[in-house]
Amino acid sequence: MDALFTALADPARWRLVSLLAERPRSVGVLAQLAEARQPQTSKHLQTLERAGLVTSERTGQRRVYALRPEPLRDLAAALSRLADTADRTDSPRATFDRYGLSLRAERLAAAEPGWADGRSFSFRRPLTVGPELVWRHLTEVSLLAHWWTPDDLRVSELVFEAHPGGRIVQEYRDAEDVDGSDPVAGRAEGVVDGVSPGEHLAYRLSPRLPDGSPAFTAHVDLGLRPSAAGTDLDVHYRITDSTIDSADFIAGIETGFGQSLDKLAATLTANAHDDADATDDTDPRSTQ
Repeated sequence: MDALFTALADPARWRLVSLLAERPRSVGVLAQLAEARQPQTSKHLQTLERAGLVTSERTGQRRVYALRPEPLRDLAAALSRLADTADRTDSPRATFDRYGLSLRAERLAAAEPGWADGRSFSFRRPLTVGPELVWRHLTEVSLLAHWWTPDDLRVSELVFEAHPGGRIVQEYRDAEDVDGSDPVAGRAEGVVDGVSPGEHLAYRLSPRLPDGSPAFTAHVDLGLRPSAAGTDLDVHYRITDSTIDSADFIAGIETGFGQSLDKLAATLTANAHDDADATDDTDPRSTQ
């Protein structure tokens, strides 16, 4: 496939392919129609032949070339699969497009400081484990690091002191930036306001602008309630101190924080399944 792309990347060779799609032609005629010198045309045709795009036969004093359609159909199928992958409704590209629409709207709205103050977001997630385990995933750094970023990011630095007045630091990078050579994708700093283990957690968190100043302050309130399935988690997210430059951050809150909570739910569900499997393995009745 690489040889195919390389062969088709040259405009002169693409012109020859277009001419051969109409009918087989000799080198001389192709050179005339392409308005090129015959030696150059011969070299381009040899490249196309090595890539499997054309075939040739010598007829008397002429060499006639014909297009092989199969590689083009294979290429078209590969490109169609790529387009379908990018176009599916749950793809990262779809998320990117939604963020772009939100970003443009928020930038238009960000006319003066305080433009987004008082705006709030609400999230609810039914979780399949009890409040005690949910609480640990909300407050223990080693567990927080597994879920507290959107899908395309990873935690690179995390501090969460789960007591009133405790410090919070969250730094994150691109999920595929394994060696840390890409710039930091974002950083936020804050403080814990309220703690009621297994029931309620409140904190303030301020994403940082490139110059280190706060973009806005997020007041996040998380409530845990036991349910028949495990735990209902309710999150209230409120904005204050918004700056004009905070638009890019605020545009991604609903999608980004929602993705983080989805990752939390998936992590807890996986843990519940693992615990159930471990119980089955140790249950004496399972060997009877």
